[in-house]
Amino acid sequence: MTFCCGSSLFTSQFLILSKTKEDKMDFCLLAFLNLLLFSTCSSSPPNFVLLFADDLGFGDLSCFGHPSSLTPNLDRLAAAGLRFTDFYCTSPVCSPSRASLLTGRYQTRSGVYPGVLYPGSRGGLPLNETTIAEVLKPLGYATAAIGKWHLGFGANGMFLPTKQGFDQYLGIPYSHDMGPCWNLTCFPPDVKCFGVCDVGTVTVPLMHNEVIKQQPVNFLDLERAYSDFATNFITTSAKKKQPFFLYYPSHHTHYPQYAGPGAAGRSLRGPFGDALLELDNTIGNLLATLEETGVINNTLVFFTSDNGPELMRMSRGGNSGPLKCGKGTTYEGGMREPAIAYWPGTIRPGVTHEMASTLDILPTIAGLAGAKLPQVMLDGVDMTDILINQGKSKRETMMFYPTDPSEKYGLFALRLGKYKAHFYTRGATHSSTTPDHDCPAFAVLKAHDPPAMYDLEADPSENYPLSLEERPDLQAVLEQIKNVKEKFEASMVFGESQISKGTDPNLAPCCNPQCIPRPSCCHC
Repeated sequence: MTFCCGSSLFTSQFLILSKTKEDKMDFCLLAFLNLLLFSTCSSSPPNFVLLFADDLGFGDLSCFGHPSSLTPNLDRLAAAGLRFTDFYCTSPVCSPSRASLLTGRYQTRSGVYPGVLYPGSRGGLPLNETTIAEVLKPLGYATAAIGKWHLGFGANGMFLPTKQGFDQYLGIPYSHDMGPCWNLTCFPPDVKCFGVCDVGTVTVPLMHNEVIKQQPVNFLDLERAYSDFATNFITTSAKKKQPFFLYYPSHHTHYPQYAGPGAAGRSLRGPFGDALLELDNTIGNLLATLEETGVINNTLVFFTSDNGPELMRMSRGGNSGPLKCGKGTTYEGGMREPAIAYWPGTIRPGVTHEMASTLDILPTIAGLAGAKLPQVMLDGVDMTDILINQGKSKRETMMFYPTDPSEKYGLFALRLGKYKAHFYTRGATHSSTTPDHDCPAFAVLKAHDPPAMYDLEADPSENYPLSLEERPDLQAVLEQIKNVKEKFEASMVFGESQISKGTDPNLAPCCNPQCIPRPSCCHC
């Protein structure tokens, strides 16, 4: 096993010829020494690649049990890395989930609620929030983002990634269905996008840093552009011997699905499967570049998704596997996500059932890089011990806020250990069309007193609520959950709602800002 520190090489080998237990160094010790050397050698801090899928369900990947998904590169990550079974996002919709990922804080603190941001939104992720990129910049990291930002555009692009710690950005600043798509091509040679997407606003732009390069975007070439941009960023950083952070929030597999020639028609799952395969192909290109540049053994690759599948799209909307409901709900299918951590030589292959969250990524990256944490209330915990030693999680609880959190209702649900208590439940339009009557929008808000409790180890599908009459021992657990909830809600200071600031159509990005009539004239 080789440890790098600047230009020096330190080689540590298993003492396989020794027959005494004391003389043998197991993988955990080697991994710890590896991590220690990385943290003490300022010339070789680890690199980070953060992959964030869109509307991908717990049951959508081959390595998480889907029988027909074609994801060879993600399967490779799962086989050689650490697969999480109990990993959570913080919101069942896009913008707030992304805010929590990048800041390590629940979306209620930053104000990215209720719902999501739009092209003309006045608000965005507040500039006084500290992102992962801003945590790493003082240590000399190169930072880049590609893909779906969805944390605000604002006046003169004030909320773009380049204003939030990223040196470079190539992507669409919001969801790619937030513009007319009925006449756009999503699959070759000229298969139009399914549906009409949002109308009455500008067509979706492709931006490089703060400049619109294309409007509307060419979906057939988009993933290739992302892949080329990302691999060039890795190659350039490696040549400079500069540590890097690459954040890739993909558009895949959000509606409307699209794919270029390299993936279209090549999966068994139709448009959804083709889109997923295209994402997987890009991940393969990134891994190949990490190998070719010689930095793969010094790079943590982490993959997960922003929220559960949009079940209303049926076969085009993803799959939550054994979990209940999907996008828009606080059931497991809305917020429990597939997650994989991969770091050759440092993370050993395996599966962890420890609880973890997107909130934990910022403090974990900061700890591995030796960076200072933001001087604010963080909700994430360092999960290095899970990654390196497959040890215990520091996270004991997970809080479940709905898409429209409020101080009036507070948490909809809370998980403590293996038990989850629902204080309120509600369906969502995003999870319509399923046979489960708890999932669609007509499943209106319902208060539960006492809370509906589930044992997620025995019943991850949340089918069988536990009875306090039959299990009087659970009363103590419920009281503990209530106490944790009360303490947490008392400490929660809701930030000013960014989404409630409303929208201004004139703020939507337009490559011909003075043209008329808007929005139809915004094309280049």
